[in-house]
Amino acid sequence: MVKLTNYNVVLKHFVLLLTFIFVTSCAEKKYTVTKIDGKEIGITNKNLEVTAIENFIKPYRDKIDEDLNKVLANAPETLDKSGEWQTPMGNFLSDITFEKANAVFQLREKKSIDLCLLNHGGIRSIIPKGDVTARTAYEIMPFENSAIVIGLKGEQVLEIVNYIIAEKKPHPLKGLTFTIDKNNQPKDILVNDKPLDNAKIYHVVTSDYLSNGGDNMVFFKKGIETFDLEYKLRNIIIDFFKENKTIVANKDIRIIKE
Repeated sequence: MVKLTNYNVVLKHFVLLLTFIFVTSCAEKKYTVTKIDGKEIGITNKNLEVTAIENFIKPYRDKIDEDLNKVLANAPETLDKSGEWQTPMGNFLSDITFEKANAVFQLREKKSIDLCLLNHGGIRSIIPKGDVTARTAYEIMPFENSAIVIGLKGEQVLEIVNYIIAEKKPHPLKGLTFTIDKNNQPKDILVNDKPLDNAKIYHVVTSDYLSNGGDNMVFFKKGIETFDLEYKLRNIIIDFFKENKTIVANKDIRIIKE
């Protein structure tokens, strides 16, 4: 006759053992780094795929270089970003953006642009004396920013004036002139040679980046209407280069400091 008592004892111990193994195997294991091995993997030019890729890309690269290096105009003197309240580059960019954008705006909306405001930091290069190419435009404006027209009340135009005074940066400006008095306050504010009218709606052309409040230009977010001209600022520069063989900047004074 089988001794069930001993069998039950053995079975009980076996079940306990299985339970212990299961619990310990499911417990969270903590690992620590004890050693780090590293080795250098050399890269050689023996791989023929590198040459094949270069050969594939070369015709496209050569065509792009040809287009970018094509001479479009000439600059008798260098246009740079130096200046306290305005710069040659700032005047040039605001003037041509105003001109080219206004032509599109008048055609589409039957309205006119009143002023242009861009940002000094958005100008990433100069126009050096000599030949001007499409590559020059890409160096000046490497971003994909587009021209946006925003309808602002006169009080927001006054905010623009106060912003420029507070920033003390030569932001590109066209169509707006004013004087900073000895108390650092604006006076004689003119839009297209007419006194600022707080009751009027002014159409301001700027970049899509600034229209969204970039560079803390939050006054643009208070606009009552917005028009996307679908015209990249870089293309404005290139189109101007193509249409004007001599590149110069207007030197008229836009901001006077007493």
